[in-house]
Amino acid sequence: MPLLFKRVKDIRNYLQELKCAKGKSIGFVPTMGYLHEGHKELIRRSTLQNDITVVSIYVNPTQFAPSEDYNKYPRDLERDMAICEELNVDAVFAPSDKEMYPEGFGNTEVRVKDLESILEGEFRPTHFRGVLTIVLKLFNVVQPDRAYFGEKDYQQLKIVEKMVKDLLIPVQIIPVETVREPDGLACSSRNVYLSPEERESALSIYRSFLLAQEMFNQGEYKADVIKQEMKRFILSHPHIKKIDYIAITDPFLNPKEFVEVGDRILIALWVGNTRLIDNWKIKKPETQL
Repeated sequence: MPLLFKRVKDIRNYLQELKCAKGKSIGFVPTMGYLHEGHKELIRRSTLQNDITVVSIYVNPTQFAPSEDYNKYPRDLERDMAICEELNVDAVFAPSDKEMYPEGFGNTEVRVKDLESILEGEFRPTHFRGVLTIVLKLFNVVQPDRAYFGEKDYQQLKIVEKMVKDLLIPVQIIPVETVREPDGLACSSRNVYLSPEERESALSIYRSFLLAQEMFNQGEYKADVIKQEMKRFILSHPHIKKIDYIAITDPFLNPKEFVEVGDRILIALWVGNTRLIDNWKIKKPETQL
């Protein structure tokens, strides 16, 4: 069973001994728990590339707006610990809110202004400030050599990379490709909210990516044309309540008028009362889907 730490000073002491005295490399996988196959792939990558792997399990309140699902977000530490044991995780950090935001915590926050207000930021204006603030705090606690983030949260990945570069944080960010269920649905802790009927409608996200890729393969390069066809296809499914956005950008989140190999399609939509996000990298036409 991995060692479980709940206090900052305890895990700091443990990791400093391993890193400073014994020269061990540390890989870090920050999560909000309720681990799924996507998290497992991050952990596997870390255990392959580092001597020690640390997983944090913390549902961070500052990245949720008052109207969002913070209180009902799935939590099961015992289940997560068992998964971490199965994957040879060395240490789990599962702090309380009081430990991460002690009394007297002020208005300190981290921002990446050019990326935080677009796409997700338009619909969740304070989200990335909460994400970056907690990620930086966790980096300061764990002081990893490498940290692992899934491409499923692509905008988050790019914002974390920008923060690390701009603030000269000595950690290597390792992106890991989106892990999907056998039917194509991207792994997400929020998938548990979906009814069987809603889940079937949610598959329209992945199928719309295949549609867009096929349009590109057939010579359609106009982003607006591809987005419009994706929107039509997705909204033809019964449980899609609303599409927040469909965007096509370059790898750095700049919007594109004409689509090229390597560009990203990013989507956020509501299936019933559940909000899902996903993205797709445009591939060369000869690539097998």
